Amino acid sequence: MLDICPIHRREYEIDAGRSDSVVIAQAPGRIHFLGEHGAPLGGLYLSAAIDRYVKVAVSPRRDNSVRFFAPNLGERKRTTLANLKYKREDRWANYIKAAIFLFGRLGIPMRGMNFTLYGDIPTQIGLASSSAIEVAAAVVLKSYLHVKMTEQELITLLTDAHRDFFEEEPAAADYLIGLSARNGQFLLVDEPNMTLTRIPSPFSRCKIILMDSRVPRLGVEAELAARRETLKKGLEMLSQGREGARFRDFATLDLVNAMGNFPEEIRRRSLHVVQEISRALDTEDYLLRGDLPGFSRLIFHSHESLRDLYEVSCPEIDWMVKRAQETEGVLGARMMGQGFGGCTYTIVKNEAVNQYRERLDDYERIFSFHPALYEVKIAAGSKVVPK
Repeated sequence: MLDICPIHRREYEIDAGRSDSVVIAQAPGRIHFLGEHGAPLGGLYLSAAIDRYVKVAVSPRRDNSVRFFAPNLGERKRTTLANLKYKREDRWANYIKAAIFLFGRLGIPMRGMNFTLYGDIPTQIGLASSSAIEVAAAVVLKSYLHVKMTEQELITLLTDAHRDFFEEEPAAADYLIGLSARNGQFLLVDEPNMTLTRIPSPFSRCKIILMDSRVPRLGVEAELAARRETLKKGLEMLSQGREGARFRDFATLDLVNAMGNFPEEIRRRSLHVVQEISRALDTEDYLLRGDLPGFSRLIFHSHESLRDLYEVSCPEIDWMVKRAQETEGVLGARMMGQGFGGCTYTIVKNEAVNQYRERLDDYERIFSFHPALYEVKIAAGSKVVPK
C-alpha cells in the first residue's frame, strides 16, 4: 500500500529531516461472513479483517487549526479545535474529527494538527471503511499524544465518542474487529458483550473474491428501518414482553411451533435472525473440525435466508451466488453489506479461481452493469506503521 509519509510531508511542507514528527497508523476493512441482518438486539458475527486498509498520518502545527488531506480524493478540509463538530460536507474528515473529539473530552492537551488520509478499502459495499478511518485515527492519536490505555478502553471510548459526535449508534463490533484481528483468524464476535472467539482459518489454499454488482441502491435505509421495526415486534411476541430478551435466547427453540401464529412477515424476518444466530454458532465447530462442506452449506443457507426470509437480496446478487454455487471448488458464497444490490463474497480454491471468474463473464451482458472484482486475504488488525 502507498507510503503516505512523503505525501504528508509535501502537503504540509515538513522538512524531510523532521519526518520523526509524523506518526502513521493503519486499520483494516472487514467482512462479516455471517451475522449481518442477524444482529439487531443481540448480534453475533463470524467476521475477519481483510488486507485492505486505511492509513492516517498526523503531525503538529503551531496554531490551533486542524487540516485534513485525502490525496486519492483530491480533497482538503479544515476546522479548529474550538469548532470541532460534525459537518455533513466534511464527509470522510468527520471520522477523524470523532477520534480527536475522543481524546479532547479526556482533557488531554492538544494543539493544531495536520492529517493525511489514504485508503484502498472499496467503499459502499459493506467493508466498514468508515469505521476503519475512526480506528486508524484513534490509534494514530493514541501514539501521537502518548496516551496509555487498553484495547478495551479504546473501544469503549470510541463507541461513546461516535454516539455523541454523530448522534447515532456506532458499529461497535467493527472497532473490536479492527483492533483485535490477527492474520489467518476468523473472529466469532459477540457484540452485546463485546467479546470474541478466535478460530483458525482452514482456507490458506483459497482466495476470497469480492464482486461488486454495481447495482444502484435506492431507498435502502427506509427498507432496512422497516425490517428493524418488524424484528422489534417479533421479539416482543417471542418473549411475551419480557424485558431484556434477545433473539439469541430463542436460538434453540422449535421456531416453527413458537412462531406458528405470528403474522407472516414478522415470522419470516424473525426466523431469519434466529437461524442466522444458530448458523454463526455452528461455524466454530465446522471450522475447527475442518468440515469445509458443512461450512459451505451454512454459508449458502445464509444467503437463501437473506433472499427468501429477510428479503434483502436482488436478482443480480442471486445470479452471482448461483454461479458460484455451480462452480466446483467454491466453498461458499453469500451477499454482504446492507443488500438490495451491493456485493458478494466467494471463498474459492486456488485451482478453481479461473473457472469461477469465467462463469461470471456473462454478468454484464445479462444485467448491463459492469462489476468490480477484488481478491482479499484474512489479515491483522490496526497498528502504528514504521516510517
